[in-house]
Amino acid sequence: MEADERARLEKLDAIVRSDELRAEIYLIIDRVCTALSEKPETLMTWEPIPLDIFRQKLRREIRSGWIFVLRAGADTGAERHPNSHQRMMTLHGSGDMRVRADAASSRWESNVLVSDPSAPLERRWISIPPNVWHRPVVGRNVDWVVVSFHTVPAEELIEEKMDESGAGTKQKKYVEGK
Repeated sequence: MEADERARLEKLDAIVRSDELRAEIYLIIDRVCTALSEKPETLMTWEPIPLDIFRQKLRREIRSGWIFVLRAGADTGAERHPNSHQRMMTLHGSGDMRVRADAASSRWESNVLVSDPSAPLERRWISIPPNVWHRPVVGRNVDWVVVSFHTVPAEELIEEKMDESGAGTKQKKYVEGK
């Protein structure tokens, strides 16, 4: 990991883990966990985080924040964000955020992320540049709760999913996928 990206993640880590914000973030987590429990057929639920709760502490490049809860045992499929750099941290549970450079020719690289606050930064955070395919795979024992930051506003975040039949990709705005 390059030094400037490490510095970005360290700053985000300090913000997310601060006592000052924990209560506000956990209110959102509770809502998103409840939504997942009410929809047994759903693999994940999410909600954007109002950026004003961060009290101007985020870098200007961060334009949206999200809480995602992925169901234990889920593999939500490959996706990428052509218009955003994503930075994601595990808050509860663990999962494998697999990444690869392109859709067909490269192998998936495993990145097992954990919620242990004493684990090294690279074991809790991942940085995914625009257009990099990623595929979250969740362990079977517990739901995976993550916070994700993007470089575009929530209403502009594009999710491009790989068509499992191999016929191409499908795009949608993330807020439309709720």
